[in-house]
This record gives sequence, C-alpha cells and structure tokens, in this order.
Amino acid sequence: MIARYARAIIALLPFLGSPALAETITDVAGRTIELDLPAKRVLVGEARQIHVIAALTGEHMLDRIVGWRDDFLTKDPDSYAAYVERFPALETLPRFGYVPNGTFSLESAIALSPDVLTLNIESQKGAEESGLEDKAAAAGIKVVYVDFRANPAKNSEKSIELLGKIFGNEEKAQEFIAFRRAQIARVTDRIASQPDLVRPKVFIERAPGNDAENGCCRSFGPANFGEMVERAGGHNIAADVIKTTFGDISIEQLIVQNPDHYIATGSNWAAESKTNRFVHVGRGADPQAAREKLQALVERTGFSGLKAVENKDVHAVWHQFYGAPYEFVPIQQFAKWFHPELFADLDPEATFREFHEKFLPIAYKPGYFVSLEKGTN
Repeated sequence: MIARYARAIIALLPFLGSPALAETITDVAGRTIELDLPAKRVLVGEARQIHVIAALTGEHMLDRIVGWRDDFLTKDPDSYAAYVERFPALETLPRFGYVPNGTFSLESAIALSPDVLTLNIESQKGAEESGLEDKAAAAGIKVVYVDFRANPAKNSEKSIELLGKIFGNEEKAQEFIAFRRAQIARVTDRIASQPDLVRPKVFIERAPGNDAENGCCRSFGPANFGEMVERAGGHNIAADVIKTTFGDISIEQLIVQNPDHYIATGSNWAAESKTNRFVHVGRGADPQAAREKLQALVERTGFSGLKAVENKDVHAVWHQFYGAPYEFVPIQQFAKWFHPELFADLDPEATFREFHEKFLPIAYKPGYFVSLEKGTN
C-alpha cells in the first residue's frame, strides 16, 4: 500500500512544479536580497519588462504576475495590443504608477500581497528617498532592481538572469542570453575583422516630434543606442559631447559635425503626444506614413544642409529597443545601413522573426525600421 502511494506521488511530481526555495541574489544595484525562488506573486514595476518576461515564460507569462506599471498602454500600445490579444486577462490586470514621479501607490500594491517588486534601476533614487524600499520590506515585499536602459552592456544579461530566477526559468534565461550574444557577434566579429573600416558619423535623435516644441537635439552618450551605433561600425557623434546615457547637443554642434547618417527613434506615442510629429515605427507600423513623418523631421531648421539628408541616409528605429535586451536587432540593422556591402547577407527582419518563433508567445509583424527612399524628391 505504501509503495503504491509512493509511486503515485512520484508520478505527479512533474506536474506539481518546483517548490520555492530560499536563495540569496544580488540585483543590478548591488543589493543582496534573500527570497523564495521562484516567486509566487510578482508586481512588475515597469510593464515593458514584459518584453523579457514573455521570452522567459512563453504561454505561462501571467502565471506569477499580479500587477504591473501603467506604461505599456501609453508607451508601447502596438505591443500591448498584441499581448492583450494573446492574453486577454492583461486588460484587467491591476496597474500602478511610476516610482520616480510619485504616482506609485504602495498601499494598493501591498493589497495584492506580492512577494517581489521588480523595478528598473532609474527608480532606485525615488524608492530610497520616498522610503518605498523600507516600507515594502516591512510588508514582506522584496524589491529587485533590473536594468535594460541606463547601462545595458553591463546590466542586461544580469537582469535577464534575475528575471529567470524570479519567474522560475533559469534555463530559458541562458538560452535567451546565448541567442542575443550570437546575433550581436554576427556584426561585431565582422567589424573586428576589418582593420581599415571607415566608420560613418552618425547622429541618433531621441524621440523627436514627441514634444510640444518640436526642437532638437536629444540624443545618447556612450551607452544604450549610442553604444549600438558603435557596435554596428558607426561613430556616435553625440558621445563626443554627452558623457551620460542621455543628453542633448545643440543644432549648431550637429551642423558642425555634419553626420553621414541620421536616425530618429520613434514609437506609437499617440496616447500622450501633444503634436503627433513623432515617427510611428514598431509592430505592424505603416512604412509610408512613417516615411512622411521622417521627412518632416529633416525639414526642420538646420537639417537641409546635412550630408545625411542630402544623401537620403535618413532612418528611424523603434524607440522601445532602448529598454529591452533586443538590441541585437538594431545593431544588425544599423550595420546594414552603415556598411551595406559588408553586411549584404544579413537580414535583421529574419533575425527578429526567428527570435519571436523561438521565445515569444506572439507572432512577428514587421515595421520596426524605416528609411527615406533614395532617388525621390
């Protein structure tokens, strides 16, 4: 009789899941946290972390999530719609505000009894100053910081590993990391093999047209999109001036530098933009409409004489690549723009499609890049 019960329990083990075990981890802020892993109830402190969580959990994306920040609908509605279509329960998932601007309600979060709150590293200062970290700890909520934006080269892989632990799929996290490394190496290895490579000067403008003034020129220093430009074999001219992740250069500096390529970051910001001048690129975006917005951007004062504009080396890239470890895709696309002959065989669209098929629970749709067509007025 006992042996029969033992055999029955053993047979059920694969369906019971792994028990949560106390483990000590170190987050990207260098904080040591002891928590039971995998977590049972997770509050996602930035909804765009879904781009990583979905790759780690697939069809089980919502199994452990009890709430999320309210940014997905306004910052990335095209992706939001795709995930809601696949997971309708997302529409009723409790939403929370942003820690740095004071709209995050810890009381509402506590009511959901989460084990873990995953915050992006830029929230740390606000969380400390507001006492959120201490109050969360008193309520039994472990705060874990991740980073895909401020210093992705340093923190992206660590952050993927952390989310892999929290969501109970460390093996998938390592598969993700390996895929990402291999796809970046397809560009960087070839660049390294070209000792006489001439790096074109590149200006990448951060979210132009998504402000009331329609001014210029927000950009990136040596990290984030700035680093992607460098890894793709270009020279990010803004890094000569900006030494932090984000910053500004003047239109006069842009004219003096006279870049060979101009790249705008764009997304669907219709829910929050006052001017609707941004370039709408992203999942399923209309390329012709995007080109019209891109053309309007380079008709601003000071742009007409730039080499990039005269030669129609004018492009747009999905802004949300800047906050997810999908940078292997823009690195490949940038490399094709900067060195078309060297990377004639590279197909970034196929790469991103493969990533969706291997890791994501939603189907791929193009629209993440656009360029002005050469030979047109």
